[in-house]
Order: sequence, then C-alpha cells, then structure tokens
Amino acid sequence: MLLSMTGFGKASGSFEGKKVTVEVRSLNSKTLDLNLRIASTYRELEPQIRNIISAELDRGKIDVNINIDSSGDTKNFSINKDLAKAYYQDLKAVNSLIDGTTEDYLALLLRMPEIYNNEREEIGDEEKQWILRLSIDACNSLNEFRRQEGLALENEFNQRIGEIKSLLEKVPKYEQERIDIVRARIKKGLEDLQNIQIDNNRLEQELIFYIEKLDISEEKMRLRNHLDYYLETMILPKSGKKLGFISQEIGREINTLGSKSNQADMQKLVVDMKDSLEKIKEQILNTL
Repeated sequence: MLLSMTGFGKASGSFEGKKVTVEVRSLNSKTLDLNLRIASTYRELEPQIRNIISAELDRGKIDVNINIDSSGDTKNFSINKDLAKAYYQDLKAVNSLIDGTTEDYLALLLRMPEIYNNEREEIGDEEKQWILRLSIDACNSLNEFRRQEGLALENEFNQRIGEIKSLLEKVPKYEQERIDIVRARIKKGLEDLQNIQIDNNRLEQELIFYIEKLDISEEKMRLRNHLDYYLETMILPKSGKKLGFISQEIGREINTLGSKSNQADMQKLVVDMKDSLEKIKEQILNTL
C-alpha cells in the first residue's frame, strides 16, 4: 500500500527517574535527509539511532528529537568550587583596586567561564536497549501516520487515473472526423490551384501516407498500458519513485496525442488529461 512521506511520531517512557520523549517528524525529500538532536546522555547511541531511522523510515527530510525530563532527583552538572573560589578572590581584589562597591559576587560567579562541571551520566546496556526500542516505537507511530495519509493518496490516484481512462475512451469518436477534415483541407487546397493537373492515384497515396502519420492507435494502447501499470504498482511497498517514472511515460503519450490531434474536441480531452496528470505529479512528490 501507499505511504505518505510526511508524518509525525512520538514515543515516551520512564527509566530510573528519567522521563524520555522521542519525537520524529518527516517531510518529503528525494533521499534520506536526517537531522538528530539527542540529549547528551544518549549521544553515544547516535549511530545506532541513525541506523534505526534509516531502516524504519527509508527516506524523507526527517527531524528526530530525544529529550530527557528528569524527575528531580538527578542532575547532570555541578559547580566547580575550586574555580569559583579563585574567581571570587580575583573579583574581590579587582573590586578593591577600583574602589568599587559591588558585593554581589555570586551572580557574577555563575556567569564565569567553565564554572559548571558537566557530569556526563554513564548509561547501562539495559537503558541503551530501552532507548533504542523507544526510537523504534516513535518510528512505528510515524509510519502509522504515513499509512493513514497513504490511504488518501491512494484514493486520489485512483480518481485521477480513472479520469484519464474515461477521457481516453472518448477519443475514438473524434478520430474519423479529424481525418475527414484533413482530407478535405488538402483536396480543397489543390482545387484552388489553377492550371494544375492532379494525379488522383498519387494524391490518394500521399493522403494515406499523411493520414498514417496522424494515426494514434499505438499511443492509445501504450497510454492504457501505462495507466494499468500505474494502478498495479500502487499496491507495491515504497513505490513512490517508480510511480514518478510511470507518470512521466503517461505524460509523453498524452503529449503525443495532443500533437497529433488536429481536432478541437480531441485537444480539449488532451488538456483535461494533462490536468489530471498534473494533480498526480503533485501528490507523487509526497509519496514514499
């Protein structure tokens, strides 16, 4: 079945006092364009998380956020007390030197460089596996969103392909009329010429040759085949790129019909076919 490339997925859970949320957003893209923002605690898992996203989501412009909301009994930083003491002594000395009156040293200290020690928390194998499973759950959530959007895409494509087929079925009733018009136009042009001897046999041969160039039997057959192939391909997994190629072939046959039409009503049919095809192409960009 079809999948949309756009979607949103989320999974959250708690592990030893930490609440972790994994959010995944996806937009359309020809390739995998992956952007990860991971809490520093789990930064070492980035390669594995990338592999999971690649395998589960295939392609798209994908943003992944992994955030930690601690329950309050943990912290990942501390104040460098030795450095704070050294800063304090220097600030106090400078303050005395310039005869300043400021004594609010704490506010200044907390803004000084390297005043905080980052205490990177070591995580065990159990927590690592838990985070990876949470990432898979978020991907599954996004894929479910994609499936729901894919149903709408499938309905859209079925409707547009049906429109093109219906228009194609109307083409034959104008074919003979356009040939008669071409034949009459050529004969009238020759009759308007004066003092010209016409070889009717040669004229008929030339007419047949000219009319054969306007024959659209092959174009109609190929267009039908492409339309059927499009519907067959829709049910295959991850068929968006292939559907794009098929739509290009459909467009070529429709364009050839237009160039050979030479009849106003047939040209209107071709314009309507192009309109339906354009709607298909717009949606293919968002199809996985």
